[in-house]
Amino acid sequence: MKSMTFRNAPASRGGRKTLVALLVLSLLLLGISLKINLSAAGVLSAQTELNHSCGGGEDEFPQFMETHSYGSGSAKVVRMAFHGPISHRMESGLFHSTDPVEDLLRQIRAARQDSSVRAILLEVDSPGGEVTAADEIYHELTLFKESEEDRCIVVLVHDMAASGGYYISLPADRIIAQPTAIIGSIGVIMQTLNIQGLSEKIGVTDTTIKSGANKDLLNPFHPVEPQQMKLMQGMIDTVYDRFASLVAEERSLDKAELKTLADGRLFSAADALRHRLIDGIGYWEDAVQITSELLKEEEVFVVSYSRNKTFVESLFSSSRPIGALQALWQGMEAPRRLYLWRP
Repeated sequence: MKSMTFRNAPASRGGRKTLVALLVLSLLLLGISLKINLSAAGVLSAQTELNHSCGGGEDEFPQFMETHSYGSGSAKVVRMAFHGPISHRMESGLFHSTDPVEDLLRQIRAARQDSSVRAILLEVDSPGGEVTAADEIYHELTLFKESEEDRCIVVLVHDMAASGGYYISLPADRIIAQPTAIIGSIGVIMQTLNIQGLSEKIGVTDTTIKSGANKDLLNPFHPVEPQQMKLMQGMIDTVYDRFASLVAEERSLDKAELKTLADGRLFSAADALRHRLIDGIGYWEDAVQITSELLKEEEVFVVSYSRNKTFVESLFSSSRPIGALQALWQGMEAPRRLYLWRP
């Protein structure tokens, strides 16, 4: 027994050392996390006082960290980007979710509140998405342009500015697309499934209690009545007319002529330029140069925005674009009006 006890003693001491080391490491990580979060809380507290003194809240005066991105001029330009489907329903990260539409809106709002910002350089790569979300971005960009004289917006299209992606580009003073980009798909789509025939074959019935004949429009278990289809088409036509009217206004095009192009088709960058849907073909440095010319500056100082992340967010954040696509493709959840290129 004594021999066994002697042989096991070193292993026991080693186990205790491992436990102590793990405990110390855990306390160290906890301390770092607390320090970071307390520091952030202090910044937020100070910023809250600043916002209050300005007469507005944090949503009215969003705050971001600035990072020098490009150039060395004196004219300040904020570089922003929107990539992927335009939806308030996107999620990312393991322990948190983000709304990329709201994040972009806040960045635009922050730039508008900063009197030193003279331009926004918006990079777009999107097939479009929710009608209202796209319109919110359009509206916020318009407010930025109108907030101060001589402010401007330049859009650089990377791979795609289709439907809602093109819609959010419309406030730009110049739209530049890379040579391989595709542009357009001006239109609206709403899709759902009708499974009446299938449900009858497998013996599934629907029981709907409703207050009016049109309360369950597009019920997948019932045939679509002609008058209901007319109602839905009228709603789609109204939203489409807004899209086409904005394109005609912002691009100085004849609306009647535009209607021949605005049938949902996509254009190459060269064809989009020929039809005056964009202003030029080029790359990042070309977009920066055009921004400088619009501001009448030899060079511009480009910054990008980022927000403070908590320790947990930084540790576990990860992109989940599939969730974004799933959010838009959930047609059975509820049919939605979309400014979306949807093959």
